[in-house]
Amino acid sequence: MKKILFASTALVLTAGVAAAEVTLGGYGRIGLLYNEGAANDTEIEQRMRLNITGIAETDAGVKLEARFRLQSDSNNANAVNGAGPGAAGFAVSYGGLRVDVGNVSNVFDSGDQVDLYGYGVGFTAFLEHNAAFTDVNAVATGFGNNNIDATTIKVNYVVGDFSASVSYTETRAQAAVAASLGSAGSAAVAADEQTQIGLGYSFGAISVGAAYSDSDSNGDAWILGLSGTAGAVGYSLIVGDGDNQTDVSVGGSINYELSSATSIRAMFSDGGSATDTAFGLGFRHGLGGGVTLAGGVGQNTSGNTVGDLGVVFNF
Repeated sequence: MKKILFASTALVLTAGVAAAEVTLGGYGRIGLLYNEGAANDTEIEQRMRLNITGIAETDAGVKLEARFRLQSDSNNANAVNGAGPGAAGFAVSYGGLRVDVGNVSNVFDSGDQVDLYGYGVGFTAFLEHNAAFTDVNAVATGFGNNNIDATTIKVNYVVGDFSASVSYTETRAQAAVAASLGSAGSAAVAADEQTQIGLGYSFGAISVGAAYSDSDSNGDAWILGLSGTAGAVGYSLIVGDGDNQTDVSVGGSINYELSSATSIRAMFSDGGSATDTAFGLGFRHGLGGGVTLAGGVGQNTSGNTVGDLGVVFNF
């Protein structure tokens, strides 16, 4: 498996660049976030995210990309912190084949075959239908704004309505971790290997998918997904389990378009190792110019009431 994945990165060695560009994109959000179980139950939630992507394409049509992220976040103590640029992620694609290398999403996080997160409630998506998926969430790693101590290689191939993905992540043992790796306070990094595979198929407006993960540190985990649209309704259902969960997890979310600008969302998530069922109800309303007013209320897997209200603007 490892040899196949590393060999696939040979696509990067193509030459004859025909065009190149740098793109900037991201979003900002600001509003109020409530969690009755937090030390400070109400806070001003704020985030700015900027992705910087370099893109080039050869005369033969092979597309190459590299990107990193800058981000500023608030926390429950009312502080605001910035992070980045994070480690870079690279990609090369041609036709239905795409290879991602570096600081990139693995199969579980990517959404290539199974939508792990669904329709999140609130302007921060503070409740998503994977809330009770303890083991599945533990092995879903993706692109971010921090440095990393492991490299991921993911290959995704799409032909017609069928898609297949495989990812491999190797963490090499380190006697000590430098602060530059974003793991301050850790004495060491243990060696770990993780392999994931996913398969998916679309039947018109309906998509089904499955993914499986095997890792030295977290054992086995799996997830099945069904998603699609029916008129003004979008829906997503998932079920999953893992070696370290006490029960099978189930989750679902739905989005109903009241109009071209306004939608309502609902979700639930149960099982796993959660003490309570998570559920939530929210809305989104487009204000024009890439600005969305959104909010929601619900209960998390700890049984606490949570909610938010704010705006998100894309750029």
